[in-house]
Amino acid sequence: MNKEERYYDIIKRPLITEQSYDIMAENKYAFIVDKKATKPEIKEAIEHIFGVKVQKVYTQNRQGKAKRQGKTSGRTPSFKKAVIKLTEDSKPIEFFEGM
Repeated sequence: MNKEERYYDIIKRPLITEQSYDIMAENKYAFIVDKKATKPEIKEAIEHIFGVKVQKVYTQNRQGKAKRQGKTSGRTPSFKKAVIKLTEDSKPIEFFEGM
């Protein structure tokens, strides 16, 4: 697997929530990332994929919520969330502009 493919394996999808829209004013963007990805790997992948400059990466490992349906109970999948803060001179990520 080359580096180009690895970048797209690290960043799974953007996280689109009301809170993620609120933090866009602070030049921050949220993504669901690979559970094994480190902060430097996430930073490098975002900079390569979107062509922006990342100042800081915040990560959280989120546990799945307990759910029930009748007598059956289970959990939603766990995931790793990354919030990316861009530098002041960096352009915004175009993907989020049309939302």
